[in-house]
Amino acid sequence: MTPQEQLKVIKRGTAEIIGEEELLEKLKSGRKLRIKAGFDPTAPDLHLGHTVLLWKLRDFQELGHEVYFLIGDFTAMIGDPTGKNETRPPLTREEVLKNAETYAQQVFKILDPEKTVVVFNSEWLGQMSAADLIKLASKYTVARMLERDDFEKRFKEGRPIHIHEFIYPLLQGYDSVVLKADVELGGTDQKFNLLMGRHLQREYGQEEQVCIMMPILEGLDGVQKMSKSLGNYIGILEPPEEQFGKVMRISDELMWRYYRLVTRVPEEEIEEMERAVKEGRLHPMEAKKRLAETIVATFHGEEAAKRAREHFERVFSRRELPPEIPEPEVEVPENPIWLPKLLKILGLVKSTSEGRRQIRGGAVRIDGRKILDEDYKVDLLAGEFVVQVGKRRFAKIKPENVKLTSG
Repeated sequence: MTPQEQLKVIKRGTAEIIGEEELLEKLKSGRKLRIKAGFDPTAPDLHLGHTVLLWKLRDFQELGHEVYFLIGDFTAMIGDPTGKNETRPPLTREEVLKNAETYAQQVFKILDPEKTVVVFNSEWLGQMSAADLIKLASKYTVARMLERDDFEKRFKEGRPIHIHEFIYPLLQGYDSVVLKADVELGGTDQKFNLLMGRHLQREYGQEEQVCIMMPILEGLDGVQKMSKSLGNYIGILEPPEEQFGKVMRISDELMWRYYRLVTRVPEEEIEEMERAVKEGRLHPMEAKKRLAETIVATFHGEEAAKRAREHFERVFSRRELPPEIPEPEVEVPENPIWLPKLLKILGLVKSTSEGRRQIRGGAVRIDGRKILDEDYKVDLLAGEFVVQVGKRRFAKIKPENVKLTSG
């Protein structure tokens, strides 16, 4: 590709590029560029929100450039203050390393391992002396730090800002100095940290990195940033059926954003599907199923994606089950348990007598299968299943949510 054609690929889906003309000049040089993206292992699992960056890194790889996947095992112990209204508790070294163990396995679902250099920033940050840290701190001012949105807000509100929180962006920026990054990627919420990299590279006499900001992916609620702590996430390592079902819970409007940010479906195809839905030639449910199948196939393969779709259609679509079903914590005296008693414990009926009447009337189903035996017993630990009473009462039983109170 020509440099201009490469730039077009790189720009697809980005929110902002600082140094676009510089990037074009770097591409014109014909050399292999160093592309950096950092991930702090604050949790063991990556989710679809992380893949927005990963797909853009993959774009750079396919254009022939070298990706540095930086695991912030040192910076994670400080904690990124971005977007935080108060100081976040630091992680221990043991917690960080445990979380980092699975990262490589997960990112290579998208990145090409042959074109990826995995680095840990403890390799250089862990070797810094007190004098080194003071020298680094001298490269920036408190006034400039307080221009940062979250710091400024906390300062005005009288909320504490600890010194180590000022250190975090300095260390992230210093990572770019060590790696001599040509380009750094991050979410739009990382703009301050990415610009710190440019500033420090200039301070250390290096060519400044280009900063590419990617959009923040909303979670299942369609409002807040996808986050495991908020429970609105879709994990990369979640089982195929779970992934598929979660994708089906997003709104029709949000579906197109997911198509563009976390799949490789060409823009022309997405636009054609949008037109087809608008004109009534394609049902939004079908478009969403295609999205779910595409996402599952990325992380589990085509066959698993096909089975996940079949499972969803069998259990949910054909029985008209709602996309969001309560998943209660269940305390039971024994297992297997008599079905009418389970229905009462779940609050789906008011009494075991009512439970028996509902069973006799054919209103009770387990995973879509009608149960007519009033003496039926359910094994709650055999696997996940959905209990339905009538058309409006549902509960999803998960073995991990079941607690035996005796025996």
